[in-house]
Amino acid sequence: MTSFQANFRGISMILLSSLVFILNDTLIKLASDRLPTGQILVMRGGVGLVLILAVLFATGTHRYWRHALHPLVFWRTVGEVVATVLYLYALFHMPIANISAVNQIVPLMTTAAAAIFLGEAVGWRRWSAIAVGFVGVMIVMRPGVAGFDAYALAALGSMAFITLRDLVTRAFPVGMPTLLVTAVTAAAVTLTGGVISLGETWLTPSTHEWVILSGAALLLLVGYGTMILAMRGGSLAVIAPFRYVVILYAITIGYLVWGDIPDSYTIIGTLVVVATGLYSIHRERRVAIVSPSSA
Repeated sequence: MTSFQANFRGISMILLSSLVFILNDTLIKLASDRLPTGQILVMRGGVGLVLILAVLFATGTHRYWRHALHPLVFWRTVGEVVATVLYLYALFHMPIANISAVNQIVPLMTTAAAAIFLGEAVGWRRWSAIAVGFVGVMIVMRPGVAGFDAYALAALGSMAFITLRDLVTRAFPVGMPTLLVTAVTAAAVTLTGGVISLGETWLTPSTHEWVILSGAALLLLVGYGTMILAMRGGSLAVIAPFRYVVILYAITIGYLVWGDIPDSYTIIGTLVVVATGLYSIHRERRVAIVSPSSA
């Protein structure tokens, strides 16, 4: 496969992955109109877990179950579970375009956390990009006005735990089975949903709601798979900028499904976050070419 073909496949996969993830969020948000959070997590997670376990046993990956006992798997699962709960709490109460904009701070947070906790070299230019990126998020969230509330804080908290998840994932030993880690995560999220549901009143889901949540589970698995394919094919510096297309997906779906129209603050803040993210990717590529000291 030529580099052009690899990059084309990677770009195609990240465009598809971004669309699939935003469609999953859309279905979950629609289900939340009537069903409580814990029940949604159990229903979606149950369907997803069945699908994952089927693939796990079909491929023989279950034989490596001891890898699931690795301490890093535990911490990654903690990050995923807390991030999921906070994200859904925010998603159910915020316009989908707003939370998608906040989500774009994750690469910058990961860069900052890698510098602080892993000792990776990050120069003043990328630290400046990180700072400006947070300003962009604050513009979207608007502290001190109606747009800044517990839901916005939950969204930002979710991004912090996603950063934890990603940092731990980067530290995984070679040979850690991705499918096994996914199965552990799905089981933990489903179990967490069960715990949350103890304080809720379960409702009898309609056929429509079962279809919605089953579709969400399938989309989630497809999203994970296409994201892995995107990251494993082609140049990351070429492919990564296309992840920001999720903002266009979110704005379009938010308008078509809920009639949401982003205000000027959301648009400006989103542009700031995307611009700083793209600049950070550019600097990482330059650093890889030149030397870590110029980061």
